[in-house]
Amino acid sequence: METGFWDFWPFLLAVIQFGGMAGAAIHVMLTKTDERAAAGWVGFVVLVPFAGWIIYLLFGVNRIQRRARELRGQQHDMLLISPLPARSELRATEGVVKLRELEGLARFGQKILPESFEPGNAVGVLLNGDEAYPAMIAAIDRAERSIAISTYIFNNDPVGRLFVDALSRAMDRGVRVRLLIDGVGSWYSRPSLIPLLEERGIDYARFLHSFMPWRMPYLNMRNHQKIFVVDGRHAFTGGMNIAEGNVIAEDPRKPIHDCHFRVEGPVVAQLMHTFAYEWNFTTGELLEGPDWFPEIEQAGDVVARGLPAGPDMGLNPIRWTLLGALAEARHNVRIVTPYFIPDATLRTNISLAAMRGVIVDIVLPATNNLPFCDWAAMPQLEGLARAGCRIWKTNGPFDHSKMMTVDGMWAMVGSANWDDRSLRLNFEFNLECYGTTFAGELDSLIERKISTAHPLTHQEIAARPLPVRLRDAAFRLASPYL
Repeated sequence: METGFWDFWPFLLAVIQFGGMAGAAIHVMLTKTDERAAAGWVGFVVLVPFAGWIIYLLFGVNRIQRRARELRGQQHDMLLISPLPARSELRATEGVVKLRELEGLARFGQKILPESFEPGNAVGVLLNGDEAYPAMIAAIDRAERSIAISTYIFNNDPVGRLFVDALSRAMDRGVRVRLLIDGVGSWYSRPSLIPLLEERGIDYARFLHSFMPWRMPYLNMRNHQKIFVVDGRHAFTGGMNIAEGNVIAEDPRKPIHDCHFRVEGPVVAQLMHTFAYEWNFTTGELLEGPDWFPEIEQAGDVVARGLPAGPDMGLNPIRWTLLGALAEARHNVRIVTPYFIPDATLRTNISLAAMRGVIVDIVLPATNNLPFCDWAAMPQLEGLARAGCRIWKTNGPFDHSKMMTVDGMWAMVGSANWDDRSLRLNFEFNLECYGTTFAGELDSLIERKISTAHPLTHQEIAARPLPVRLRDAAFRLASPYL
């Protein structure tokens, strides 16, 4: 009797199943650092034939970090050819030694990222677009040599066109302009601002932009940084995009409360360095020389350093600095963020701080532009509230502000949210600041937010109706991807 293919297919299927199962299980054991996740995946690929290892290959493999490193691997050489002067660890921490309570945090920070702490900076708060945009446009109009802007969203609306007009005037004066917009963020505006930028001849680029979806993952590896540097000396950073919704005085249809920050002093070179790194990655152009990196004099009493972070880094500097700050806190921690879905390690450290007697205030918007982020956060907030954290929901329009203070001496501001998208998937930039004056100013601002906010207790969270709790629990499962 002749033997055909169909006589062997059970054997072939068994070989495929065993090979897929064994390969997936080996990959899990070699790459997953969380023992419970590793054990769960191994059990899944072993006990669920075919579907187990196929689902793992589709959803369990961390392709984000690998893809980011593949895209940017050669660019890491640029960090070794930084236009910034090298600093020793002693030089990097000497400016914060006078705050001896936080000296350990400064030394810890050096282990995470060797970027220097720079003394002699001034950092000022700008509330909403009402204060931030006029200051930024005035800086553009005073520019003599260079303008570098990195933003996630740059809308084609009255505010966006004001910035384009100012950039055009600067170019007419011979100022070198470089504008970097995220590839996904550039889609937010309808109609797009891109044709206007091309019409005005503004030198712009879109970060990881492509019309082919397989070359530009829609939600991951986005450049969420907000960096604005004029003449290499004057800078702005924070979490504010360029959109008319931030100008509260104009009574926009969708108002957004936010904070941005004016930065002067030596740390501006670090903002410029981060922009130059991203611009070089996107366009291949290397920005160097005194137009972009002049000598900068001291301007204030804040010791600061920039924290660029992204999925191409083994340790996310922003996430690890948050962990270090929570561990060092002795009196109070204040967190303001629009999206609060911290991972298990961050939640544990927040709870530990509260249980040690540290007063922990977490200030969140009652109205959120992404309601599913609020839903995913609720089950986590209940545990934090039970641990002693004070949860506040601010009244009024959506509040997009991002800031954190510790013990009235340390502060962090910037583009990163307290979620996996910012701390694992996006490219972000935060500013770490040591100084009682600036931290005190932020504390006063946070106190004003709290004074009109609604306290959210664990009893109130636990009393949610069953359908609401089920909805929130379902979105919590998806929190790593929101």
